[in-house]
Amino acid sequence: MTSTMRLPVALPHAYRLVNHGPTVLVSSAHGGRRNVMAAAWSMPVEFNPPRIAVVIDKSTYTRELVLASGQLALNVPCRAQADLAYTVGSTSGRDLQAAGDDKFRRFNIGSFEGPALGLPLVDGCVAWLECRLIDEPHSQDAYDTFFAEAVSALADPVVFSGGRWSLREDNRPLHTLHHLGGGVFAVASEVVAGRNLGEDGRS
Repeated sequence: MTSTMRLPVALPHAYRLVNHGPTVLVSSAHGGRRNVMAAAWSMPVEFNPPRIAVVIDKSTYTRELVLASGQLALNVPCRAQADLAYTVGSTSGRDLQAAGDDKFRRFNIGSFEGPALGLPLVDGCVAWLECRLIDEPHSQDAYDTFFAEAVSALADPVVFSGGRWSLREDNRPLHTLHHLGGGVFAVASEVVAGRNLGEDGRS
C-alpha cells in the first residue's frame, strides 16, 4: 500500500503529528544546499502555537543548515520507509556535499516544497511540519536541543484526519516508525482506548 495524499492540518492539531514519539526526518536548506537526517528524539512542548523540541547533534550538517536558515522541517516516515530512515540517519550529508552531491540525489529521495517556507519535504511520508527556529542558544549548545514553532502542517488523510491518527490493519504500511537503536524500528500498530476509572463512581 502506498499513498501520495496530503492535506493541511489545523495548526492547533499539529502537535499531534509527533505526540506519539515517532522517528522523524529533519530536512533543511540554505544557500542552495539541502539535507535530511533522521532524529529519534523529538516532541511537542506547546499546543498553540505548536512548538516542537528536537535534538540535532553538533556534528551534523543539518545543524549547520538549520542555524544558517533559522528553519527546519519534520517529516514523519512510515513503515514502508524504514530503509530510507536508516540510510539518511547513517550517512553524512557534509561528506556528500563535499563531493558535489546530497542525500536527495544520491538516494533518489522525492521531495516537494513546503507550503509556507518552501523547505524540501520528503515524498512518501505521512506527516510534515515546516518550522521556524526559536533561538535558544543555551539549550542548543548545552543539550543539542532545538525549539521550533510549526508554521505549516500536512498529513496523509489515510492515517491522520479530523485531528487524530487512525492506525488500522488496512493501512499498516503507513504506520509510523519508532527507533529502537541500531537501525531497528518498532511500528505503531495496535490502538488501545483508555477508560476513565472514575466514571463508574469508584474513583
